[in-house]
Amino acid sequence: YRYYISSAELSKEQFADAVRGHWGIENSLHWVLDTSFSEDDCQIYRENAAELLAIVRHMALNLLRQETGKKASIRRKQNIAAMNTTYLEQVLSAGFSEK
Repeated sequence: YRYYISSAELSKEQFADAVRGHWGIENSLHWVLDTSFSEDDCQIYRENAAELLAIVRHMALNLLRQETGKKASIRRKQNIAAMNTTYLEQVLSAGFSEK
């Protein structure tokens, strides 16, 4: 069997929820990775290097999101961490703190 987006019998509300869910992922993850980490501009294609860098980017994004000491955008937090090793340590330790 093959299933397509239009294969399911959905009500208008169910279809709208599915579309919103897709764009929620796009806006909260993929767009942030592209704008903050320039993921779409990456020209690395050797073996599995692209996949490994994607994993590192996801880890960095998660750590930056978990650090709540500064009220700033992901890109701003990234720049602050690059210039301030104390803040970089806070970002890295945010992934290990209990909530």
